[in-house]
Amino acid sequence: MFIGIYYHTLEAKGRLAIPASFRRNLDKGSVVTRGLDGCLFLFPARDWRKFVKKLQQSPLTQKKAREFVRLMTHQAAEVEFDSQGRTRIPSYLQELAGLKKEVVIAGSLDRIEIWDKARYHRYMRKIEERSEEIAESLTELGI
Repeated sequence: MFIGIYYHTLEAKGRLAIPASFRRNLDKGSVVTRGLDGCLFLFPARDWRKFVKKLQQSPLTQKKAREFVRLMTHQAAEVEFDSQGRTRIPSYLQELAGLKKEVVIAGSLDRIEIWDKARYHRYMRKIEERSEEIAESLTELGI
């Protein structure tokens, strides 16, 4: 499980150090891909496989399902870590998420989210303003 946030710097070569506490739950075959809301998702291999299994069950005949599969898989890339826990974020994903130098690495239960620091804080301010509304709407889901 991934929880908490860390601040790191994206190196000029596109390498990003993943916190050791997060790396313990990542394995060979971990995948970075487009996220939602302006970030990237980094999935451990086992959770990526579970996610892909759900995507494979989506109806091929529904356009929105096909589009979502494309969004999540076309720009996905397996990641490898060097001895210092760094991985290279492909340039197209850096551009997609607007990653500059300062980056937030946030745990989101079954995945890690990678955000540009300024974008992350703008996003969090917006949802914090609606926190009570969000909490109330989740009661419908039994949360």
